[in-house]
Amino acid sequence: MKERIETNELLDRLPPHLKQYIKPQDYDQYTPINQAVWRYVMRKNVDYLSQVAHESYLDGLRKTGISIESIPSMYGMNRILKEIGWAAVAVDGFIPPNAFMEFQAYKVLVIASDIRQLENIEYTPAPDIIHEGAGHAPIIASPDYAEYLRRFGEIGAKAISSAHDMEMYEAVRELSILKEADGISETIIKAAEERVEELQHKKVEPSEIALIRNLHWWTVEYGLVGTVEKPKIYGAGLLSSIGESTWCMKDEVKKIPYSIDAAYQEFDITKPQPQLYVTPDFAYLQEVLEEFANTMAIRKGGWRGLKKLINSKQIGTIELSTGLQVSGHFSRMIQNEDNEVVYFETEGETALAYREKEVIGHGISRHTSGFRSPLGKLKKINLAIENMGPRDLQAYNFYDGKPIAFEFESGITVEGLNVTGMRNLRGELMLIQFTNCTVTYKDEVLFTPEMGDFDMAVGKEIVSAFTGAADYLSFPISLHKLSDTKTNRSNLSEKEIKLNNFYKQIRLLRNNKDHKSFEEKLPELETIFETLENDYPKDWLLPLEIFELVASENSTFSEKVLKHLLALKKERPNVAHLIDDGLLLIEKNTKQVSN
Repeated sequence: MKERIETNELLDRLPPHLKQYIKPQDYDQYTPINQAVWRYVMRKNVDYLSQVAHESYLDGLRKTGISIESIPSMYGMNRILKEIGWAAVAVDGFIPPNAFMEFQAYKVLVIASDIRQLENIEYTPAPDIIHEGAGHAPIIASPDYAEYLRRFGEIGAKAISSAHDMEMYEAVRELSILKEADGISETIIKAAEERVEELQHKKVEPSEIALIRNLHWWTVEYGLVGTVEKPKIYGAGLLSSIGESTWCMKDEVKKIPYSIDAAYQEFDITKPQPQLYVTPDFAYLQEVLEEFANTMAIRKGGWRGLKKLINSKQIGTIELSTGLQVSGHFSRMIQNEDNEVVYFETEGETALAYREKEVIGHGISRHTSGFRSPLGKLKKINLAIENMGPRDLQAYNFYDGKPIAFEFESGITVEGLNVTGMRNLRGELMLIQFTNCTVTYKDEVLFTPEMGDFDMAVGKEIVSAFTGAADYLSFPISLHKLSDTKTNRSNLSEKEIKLNNFYKQIRLLRNNKDHKSFEEKLPELETIFETLENDYPKDWLLPLEIFELVASENSTFSEKVLKHLLALKKERPNVAHLIDDGLLLIEKNTKQVSN
């Protein structure tokens, strides 16, 4: 499928560390069976969801250019999404939660371009184009919801994760890949499922990303809107699952008014959800999101925020009261009796920034071996350094080019030659450079002249802490490591190729561009069906597509196909309801045509 690539300026604005996740859609990878799976799910969904989905769903399908008949082209979607201020990119399965959120912050929809196998037509734990393209994309046509999604991404991208989160991410990614791959033994899949289950039940304090992921799950993925008594579906996981979209409306599934409590309700990705949350409208989602954001380190800072960064073992940023931002791997902090942070350290490459822009001369090339600094007020001086004007600094002997010694209230002492200072836009000192400097705390030497120049951060306190670098250009892309697990691409066997060719023939006959009559199509249909009965007796979707072409004809052949489908229901009870649903759709369409 050759198409001209349509540009979208939103994609041009993406930072390099996000662009590395983008992959070509490769439309030619979709087989005729893939197309049939898409069509079955979409026909079933549109028929059913027109009754139970939020009103913006069907309108959104039209606005985002998503066809019922064919898997959408990413380029076509991008062209149409541009009109509502969004863009779309293809990725390889699950990507890290923070990266996923950050794409949303840039108003870019992340779409896993693979599609579920026929065996997993009702539900798959793997993100696929049905889930993302037919689930997420239509709802963003609602302006209120689109703004919620963008704001969620903005806040979620700054949420601090833990080492456990990354383990969980890799385990779920591996399981989703294995479940959609051909030829993987049940033993291997079971081991992957057990690994996910083990991690899910591991008792750990939930991180910010774990809590905000819960909110994402119970809204963006599995959300209901309206009233508890008469809810409508808007969550992409429900919109894209022909099984769960029906299941969720049953009384067995508990409906709970949405609140911040949903952040503390865990979920199991491998099973249908026993409860769902109902928001009165999309505006209320924003209220709860801001309420949750007020609990995060990005707004609270302090020792708790720094502790989260230390435990995360990933690049993070703290912002001081002067606006100076320090980005790196935080490794240590010292607190006073009031739990206030009076000293911090990073290890390895570190960068300083102000207002998300790297401070000139203070990137990782200068701070290759970490950064450390005391914080707080000086002993016996009521005025914080950042609040000192030029006269105050002179009064306390802060002269450029002059030796100085001073002690913080915490007991940390600094002694060295004051070289220069750097101020923020308010004129406050935010960084002071010393040479020949020694920093001590009690009996410990924290810094010596042999370690080079000492750049001391100025600030009374940590006002914010968040994941990632303040300036994303400060660190090389290689630090944003891609997962080692890759989606499997298996080659089709000769028998599978033959079956796909039959699906393709039926697709062409249905499109009927040659305007053949039923009598003209019948010999070809009979030949395909005969081979299907003999060589592919368990396949249920192709006979259903054949029956769709002949159902309106009262012929011996149509009766034969129907009889085959009814026999399949008995032989394969696990797909009987899928056959029934397909037959009901055909019956509806036949009546509409005859009327």
